[in-house]
Amino acid sequence: MEEKNNVFDELLTMFENKEYLKLREALSEHNDADIAAWIEELDEERMLKIFRILTKNQAADVFSYLDVDLQQKIISAMSEKEAAGIIDNLMADDAADLMDEMPANIVTRILANANADTRREINQLLRYPDDSAGSIMTVEFVDLKESSTVREAIERIRKVGVDSETIDVCYVLDSGRHLLGTVALRYLLLSKDDEIIGDIMHENVIALNTMMDQEEVARQFKKYDFTTMPVVDNENRLVGIVTVDDIVDILEEEATEDMEKMAAILPSDKTYMKTSVFETYKKRIPWLLLLMVSATFTGAIIKSFEDALSVCAVLVAYIPMLMDTGGNAGGQASVTVIRGLSLGEIEYSDVPGVIWKEIRVAVFCGLTLAVANFAKLLIFDHVAVPVAITVCLTLIAAVLMAMLIGCVLPVGAKRLGFDPAVMASPFITTIVDALSLLAYFRFATMILKL
Repeated sequence: MEEKNNVFDELLTMFENKEYLKLREALSEHNDADIAAWIEELDEERMLKIFRILTKNQAADVFSYLDVDLQQKIISAMSEKEAAGIIDNLMADDAADLMDEMPANIVTRILANANADTRREINQLLRYPDDSAGSIMTVEFVDLKESSTVREAIERIRKVGVDSETIDVCYVLDSGRHLLGTVALRYLLLSKDDEIIGDIMHENVIALNTMMDQEEVARQFKKYDFTTMPVVDNENRLVGIVTVDDIVDILEEEATEDMEKMAAILPSDKTYMKTSVFETYKKRIPWLLLLMVSATFTGAIIKSFEDALSVCAVLVAYIPMLMDTGGNAGGQASVTVIRGLSLGEIEYSDVPGVIWKEIRVAVFCGLTLAVANFAKLLIFDHVAVPVAITVCLTLIAAVLMAMLIGCVLPVGAKRLGFDPAVMASPFITTIVDALSLLAYFRFATMILKL
């Protein structure tokens, strides 16, 4: 890392000394992602000047690695012709993502100066719903004819491959652009020049639909272990491909979104440091208000048993422990089930099995906690045996209810079309707290005769 920093310090020295040709030549030898990371650390004026020093092709490659906010700054600072040049050299999916983030008036001016093919490809991608396969695909791929020879196919790859996202897999289409099969580049290189593509192509193609949700797209990649997959419309016409680098971004985005929902925060598409205080407040306050209001039921339950608590005040000391244990148990069950639902490991037909499994786990966990707590209550707290029995029976009931609720609510949420992550720890904890208190006071009423 230190060596890399020294190299970029030397590049900055070239820039300060106005050795621009030498700097451009030196930059051409570095990785585009490293250059992007270096540029992001510079002030805006230097960043723009160094970006303009890059060759046209390298500028587009470096641009694709920059943060969206910096991309917008660069595009806004450029002339419309310069900006259109960058857009023309970006992969269509990256260009569409950028256009989707920028103000409409700027997008209109840039597209007006971009070439016709770029405009068509971007507009095509922008038509698809957010988070669908169509919105994340790229339209740059190598297509071949079924009747072509291997020699003709390789010639076509040489012609269009430089502008394609990948050439590892080529797609065989008919005259109506229907997907007939695929052929890997290695098979082309190992086949005889006069062999026909239709004879060597792989016909059993697994394709994605343009409207498929991006989470399902990621599951398909995981299931089949592919690095690229074709995207077809409802008539099986090939319209684009999704590559594994897009899947990495999707997995990060979906994991972040689920974590935010599980923490009762409205999802945000910005990083923490780039989200303002007011925006962060708006993301958090709705759930906090809802949970606060729902938690008033817990207070109402305690208030209704004020007389019982005044008779046996020691019961109050164990309310936090019972509520926390129930909430933790429910959180464990919900996270496990939500993860299983997200990965497709749990289906609706598995619900009875999931419930039966959680009941048995809850019984084992509840009994273990109850035995340990019973010993602690008698040896260290010196409470009466009836009080210890009340607390421990409630502990078992709380764990059982929490784990059942923790596994059933996420499945029910998904069945109703909601994200299962919404039914995570905060929401489940509130429900379990109220039920645990009800069970606690019922046991106390029966055992202690309050």
